[in-house]
Amino acid sequence: MQALRGLGSRCNRSGAACSCKGRQRLAGQATRQGVSRLRTIRAQASLKALVFDCDGVILESEDLHRRAYNATFQHFNVQCGVIGLIDWDEQFYDMLQNTVGGGKPKMRWYFNRQGWPTSSVLSGRAPSNEQEQALLIDTLQDWKTEKYQQMIGSGEVVPRPGVLRLMDEARSAGLKVAVCSAATKSSVVFTLKSLLGEQRFSSLDCFLAGDDVDKKKPDPTIYRIAAGKLGVDPSECVVVEDSSIGLQAALEAGMRCIITYTPSTKQQAFEGADMIMHELGGRLSVRDLMTQPTAVQDDRAAHTR
Repeated sequence: MQALRGLGSRCNRSGAACSCKGRQRLAGQATRQGVSRLRTIRAQASLKALVFDCDGVILESEDLHRRAYNATFQHFNVQCGVIGLIDWDEQFYDMLQNTVGGGKPKMRWYFNRQGWPTSSVLSGRAPSNEQEQALLIDTLQDWKTEKYQQMIGSGEVVPRPGVLRLMDEARSAGLKVAVCSAATKSSVVFTLKSLLGEQRFSSLDCFLAGDDVDKKKPDPTIYRIAAGKLGVDPSECVVVEDSSIGLQAALEAGMRCIITYTPSTKQQAFEGADMIMHELGGRLSVRDLMTQPTAVQDDRAAHTR
């Protein structure tokens, strides 16, 4: 564990920090361009669809995912060089999830930087070619997904405040409702059925997961595809996200975006978001989303959790 903390610290100070800064600069440029484009069309656009991210929006899932990854690494005895058995601590995982979207890309990003690990997947040796790398990643991700689903199915996990209410209100108002997640489809389906219920899940007008697109957020592809499936213009959609990665994807797709941040994303800039709030709660209504705010509503000064 001590070695891991050192790794997390080194990553934050060096490669990961540079990656984060570079991503933030690119995100800032892309966001400003997206905001500029949106301002020219929002005055004429009406709200026709509400689109939710899953992890971090419908549920606070960061620590569940981290624990599921660590259980996976332990189960398959996944070890990287001098680091030994991989065990991601909270600080490192916060950095990782805010740098790389999607489960398989997270592990590939990590292994490419720290060296491909030995594991019981390949009888105690490291992968020697791209095919074995893919086998390792796929095997770890499949087991991690099953472990994560066990956690969700325990009954101890509940939706974030206000999510179900806003979904139901949007449906009653005649809006289309969608969920777009970068996570593995089987994991998202299980999560949504468990937390939304079978009826809400089956009534979604569009559901897309990481398996459905070639590029993960912050690439806007998933939101562009969603708009096409919903039969609406991107400017007629409002996206609920929790991170700058998701915000960038929404803005680049030409959609408005509100942020319900988590403890790990609270300090991000969120440039271009209409609203920034710690939870949907009972405050935000569909009527609020119908009108473009004249100024960004940001409640972070009032919430110091």
